[in-house]
Amino acid sequence: MTATVPPRLEVQNLSRRFGDRAVVDDVSFAVPAGQVACLLGPSGCGKSTTLRIVAGVDIQDSGRILVDGNLVCDGVFRIPPERRAIGLMFQDFALFPHLSVADNVAFGLKGGATAHRARVGELLERVQMSAHIDSYPHALSGGEQQRVALARALAPRPRVLLMDEPFSGLDERLRDGIRDETLALLKDEGTAVLLVTHEPHEAMRMADQILLMRDGRIVQHGAPYNIYNAPVDRAAAAFFSDINVLHGRVQGALTATPFGDFLTPGFSDGTDVDIVIRPQHLKIDFDRAGNGPAPTMEHGTAAHAFVCRARFLGKESLVEFVTEEGNIGLTAAVPGVFLPPAGTPMWLMLRRDRVFVFPRVA
Repeated sequence: MTATVPPRLEVQNLSRRFGDRAVVDDVSFAVPAGQVACLLGPSGCGKSTTLRIVAGVDIQDSGRILVDGNLVCDGVFRIPPERRAIGLMFQDFALFPHLSVADNVAFGLKGGATAHRARVGELLERVQMSAHIDSYPHALSGGEQQRVALARALAPRPRVLLMDEPFSGLDERLRDGIRDETLALLKDEGTAVLLVTHEPHEAMRMADQILLMRDGRIVQHGAPYNIYNAPVDRAAAAFFSDINVLHGRVQGALTATPFGDFLTPGFSDGTDVDIVIRPQHLKIDFDRAGNGPAPTMEHGTAAHAFVCRARFLGKESLVEFVTEEGNIGLTAAVPGVFLPPAGTPMWLMLRRDRVFVFPRVA
């Protein structure tokens, strides 16, 4: 019988309180070798505190942390941070200004000078920084400093790498390329990575699994595709993109909207619900241009609306509407350039297979 391989990093029922506030509240997750888990959430949700506890620079009130199945800390036992085989990479890179690139990467390595040189040379080549081996941090750009910081963090071959908003200090034009380079190197090293970010785009681009945090708890956990396409509640849907919301009340498993009745099974009569649709799934009937009777549709009804404002954002245009029935504000995302003047009438349709229905939260 094949033994089950334990996760590289395992966090069990972690909790941390500051006074009466539970900053981390019964958090559990596991990260296998070679995977990236992303703690994603707004500022103050507890993700950085979780990271600090795993690193050993903060202490939990309860819960356990294991690396390769071995206990790192619990309520009584605690291995010091420097002996946890856990690497750290910070938002500000934290390079030593008085050390060269080579010495920064070699910092913390054990063994002889020959082994140091080989490991430093290997990593600098991987991060395309070999030409800067004798340079000092002040002579490097932000992207170059980030590459050196990554090489330094990986040099001792940590079992786990913790990354706290590591790309937030970079120019936006550089971020995607450096994220992709970083991800490729981390996968090759087989390191288990716990990444903290408040940017959904970054989590979607890098993570194998997303841990969506809110008020100290993990409210949803899964692959990026599943988190995006099956949000657990309205707030989770809104965290990843703009949303349109139609309010309604369930009667006979149906909810009336300007787009016709929606099937809302599972809700008792009289329940107030939010029907959520993303802007890219709100469709415009360009053929009728808002004229004549409502278009014939296979599912549901088209809603008559008028343009309030249109903006071009580069890859797409955002068009804001108000519906004729109910005076409801809606936003549609249209690929390319589409800038109709304010007051233009349009027929709008919904992708019903992309609609989410949640109980309304006061």
